[in-house]
Amino acid sequence: MEKKILFPPINEQMDLIKRGTVEIIPEEELVQKLEKSLKENKPLKIKLGCDPTRPDLHLGHSVVLRKLAQFQTLGHQAILIIGDFTGMIGDPSGRNSSRPPLSFEEARANGQSYFEQASKILDKDKTIIVHNSEWLGKMTFEDVIKLSSKYTVARMLERDDFTKRFKNGIPISMHEILYPLAQAMDSVAIESDVELGGTDQKFNLLVGRDIQREFGISPQVILTMPLLVGTDGVEKMSKSYDNYIGINEIPKDIYGKTLSIPDNLIYTYFELATDVTNEELKKIKEDLENPDINPRDIKRSLARKLVEMYNSKQDAIDAENEFDNIFVKKGLPDEIPEISFDEKEFEILDLIVKVGFAPSKGEARRLLTQGGVSIDGEKINDIKKIIYLDKSFILKVGKRNFIKVIGNK
Repeated sequence: MEKKILFPPINEQMDLIKRGTVEIIPEEELVQKLEKSLKENKPLKIKLGCDPTRPDLHLGHSVVLRKLAQFQTLGHQAILIIGDFTGMIGDPSGRNSSRPPLSFEEARANGQSYFEQASKILDKDKTIIVHNSEWLGKMTFEDVIKLSSKYTVARMLERDDFTKRFKNGIPISMHEILYPLAQAMDSVAIESDVELGGTDQKFNLLVGRDIQREFGISPQVILTMPLLVGTDGVEKMSKSYDNYIGINEIPKDIYGKTLSIPDNLIYTYFELATDVTNEELKKIKEDLENPDINPRDIKRSLARKLVEMYNSKQDAIDAENEFDNIFVKKGLPDEIPEISFDEKEFEILDLIVKVGFAPSKGEARRLLTQGGVSIDGEKINDIKKIIYLDKSFILKVGKRNFIKVIGNK
């Protein structure tokens, strides 16, 4: 006897699905699919393609992963597609130039790293993992030509990034035009009911819908999620902009970086990057609008929540205590790494690079000129300053980097 799946009522499912969502295309079709799912006691296939060029996940990536996890809580089947084949093509979405392709081995290794980190968000045991090389790698040149005949160049050039590059005279390679078709074949292969993605993936997701029709498959519903703005409050979260909060970062860094976000992003981070309930969200919004409540206190709650989600409650408590000790009480971390050198002296910029707090003297100079370098609490302003190693001292670079340099008399 088939096991009965306890799906929530349609209205409850839609309330959770719509939380933080930018677009559902088309919404009425999603309702119909949910009704059919409920009637037939059959979960929907929810597809998310993972980009193996980014092995390190941050909160920006977590937005769409959290939506996939929400579908899991509703009883539906999450299918994570590792783009080991498409990773070798390179998706140009949202870029002015093509993304460098990966080797097959790199794509596979990055895909495994992606899944291991994504498992902090998804129910690992209830997630189906597939590699699109399983079907794309078997296609012949004849298959590719037939697939290409199902879509026009004019339609392909409607994609925003292609349009901009074409107008600016930036080359568009044929393999990039084939990328959306390859991603669409993923939807054909697994017969997805819903595909998730960021707003920058909208075109690709819609191509999947069209190509499914061409293969006689009921077209998937498209669900797009916003691109999370980074800690700078300006650009989308990205390692390239150094405005990211990595889900694998140590607790004190997750906590400290969260407190650096602008106040106007507090609600958005709670909504898109945490699992607080809609009732809690409503209370957070009321508190943020209350002039008697300091937004900093709500932000501290957000920081604790994020640390707890990816580590533990005790880690969140410890991270907050350490932050307060360093920045509120102006103390030092409980544990400071130590280092020693045979040399008797260094120019300050060389020392910063030597201890690993900057990748180059240029970056060290930038940190120093911005007032982010001090020794035993005394700010260093002279980029040529000689630091003698005849006694031990604490070097601080930036807000959270401390190291004890052991003197070598």
